[in-house]
Amino acid sequence: MADRRSSPTLQDATHRPSVIVSAAERARRNMNAKLANPLQDYTYGELRKMGRAYAYEHAIAEKDDVRAFEIGACLARDAEDLSRAKELGITDEEFEVLEKENTHRWSQPFTLYLVILLCSTCAAVQGMDETVVNGAQLFFLGQFGIGGTEPHSTWLAGLVNGAPYMCCAFVGCWLTTPFNNWFGRRGTIFITCLFSAIACFWQGFVNTWWHMFIARFALGFGIGPKSATVPIYAAECAPPAIRGALVMQWQMWTAFGIMLGYASDLAFYTVPDKPGIVGLNWRLMMGSAMLPAVIVCIFVFSCPESPRWYMSKGRHASAFGAMTKLRYNKIQAARDLFYMAELLKAEENMKMGQSMVKELYTVPRNRRALLASEIVMFMQQFCGVNVIAYYSSSIFVESGFDNQSALAASLGFGVINFLFAIPAIYTIDTFGRRNLLLTTFPLMALTLLFTGFSFYIREGSTARVACIALGIYLFGIVYSPGEGPVPFTYSAEAYPLYVRTIGMSLATATTWFFNFVLSITWPSLVSSFRPQGAFGWYAAWNVVGWVAVLLFMPETKGKTLEELDQIFSVPTHIHARYGLRQIPYFFKRYILWQNVEPEKLYERDVVGERGNEDEMQVV
Repeated sequence: MADRRSSPTLQDATHRPSVIVSAAERARRNMNAKLANPLQDYTYGELRKMGRAYAYEHAIAEKDDVRAFEIGACLARDAEDLSRAKELGITDEEFEVLEKENTHRWSQPFTLYLVILLCSTCAAVQGMDETVVNGAQLFFLGQFGIGGTEPHSTWLAGLVNGAPYMCCAFVGCWLTTPFNNWFGRRGTIFITCLFSAIACFWQGFVNTWWHMFIARFALGFGIGPKSATVPIYAAECAPPAIRGALVMQWQMWTAFGIMLGYASDLAFYTVPDKPGIVGLNWRLMMGSAMLPAVIVCIFVFSCPESPRWYMSKGRHASAFGAMTKLRYNKIQAARDLFYMAELLKAEENMKMGQSMVKELYTVPRNRRALLASEIVMFMQQFCGVNVIAYYSSSIFVESGFDNQSALAASLGFGVINFLFAIPAIYTIDTFGRRNLLLTTFPLMALTLLFTGFSFYIREGSTARVACIALGIYLFGIVYSPGEGPVPFTYSAEAYPLYVRTIGMSLATATTWFFNFVLSITWPSLVSSFRPQGAFGWYAAWNVVGWVAVLLFMPETKGKTLEELDQIFSVPTHIHARYGLRQIPYFFKRYILWQNVEPEKLYERDVVGERGNEDEMQVV
């Protein structure tokens, strides 16, 4: 069977980019093609022998299991093509299950959804960890003598709030690889949620700002590795047909946890102090975030371990046992496991003698993925969303709300953040990652400007309060389906398999570092430039984000690994030129409402250069 990925064919330019490819780059793409499907050149007879040899080699010697691997190896060549499945000896019942994968993709075993429930609860842990401080700081900052108008005091308030994210950026995220290597996916989740539970409990007993800083810094050991591990765990357990939708559940249920954090703040607001206890209400707020973490710790080991982690340890029989719990029958499990094993072999060949960190920065395809991933991770913070997540209660108080009404208004933002993330389950794979960001960044800029300018309205007036709340809510509506779910989804798919772990570690470290920067600087920013200037600052960054996405972020929706290798092989300057040419189209189509045809991807760019006779066009 010919490898169409390495042949110089010309197809529809709307689907494949036009790009100059040297002989050296062709060799690399041939290796990437092996990663895309290492089984494409084998016959069914050869694949049967390979499947049987795999089962015997790894002591999976039960008769039914060997049969499953013989058939599964054949199906792994093209899982969606069942036209010759009956020739392989599949029963009617097995064929029905395989066919159902394509027609009813959400029909999956209970155990798979238990894994996703676990991952969603982990995300809720994260959301609560982030937002219970929103209401608690209305009380503990004054009790600890920080958070006033003096520069020293405002910096201390920001330092305490941002302590977990400092830990994530400089320590926590970089523990992801060793924790996963030593303890597995489930073990890492258990340990990080245990850290979160202990740190939340600890925060309820502190009595000085520096003690609160230490407790919150320790919380970062729970947040950092968990934020990188959970999406990987979900992706490794999910079947390909619904992998994207399941991975984005991380951000969606983080939004749900953010909402729970606001609800907890409101629920404990009126709790009175007891004899010998000052600030019982904020202590309960901070401690309440340990509840979902404890729930995760209790039931995490009722879920199967990631089959891929077992395979990385050479425990293929254990991997098969885990995979059979995540699929309806053994043929599905054998097919996915065998295919995974072949991909791992291809990865090892590609990594041989090379540093993954060096590959990340020096290989042009990887460097472009890194650039795009870092843009969306940076902008997830500098779009300004966590200003509202961490300080919305203080913002609402300054706008004219009393404390309790400010907490209720913050809860409203949390509800909006969760509900408007739901449409992204559909739009992220139809409208597209890039299009979502290009649409929502300008709207986020406008809503932040509206919010900031609303502070010019006369203090104490109903119009001032209403406009500020409206601006924040509108911001939540446009953020939630765009810059909310896109960064983690995009970063998880942009990198090739062999550098994905290190790429995700860097991506999560980036977002938590700038989360810390935002947390520590916001109080001083408001003090120096007032709310109008502070909100205007982040509105300007949304414009910067729009430009960066337009020029440097390729679209990845609906692309296979092979196509992503080609998409990210397009030189940056070619994609930037294409992005610049889209501006007049956007203006005519969406401002002037003219019926104009969009330009096809890269079709006007140069397809040849003098002096490079061995180069070809890949479309």
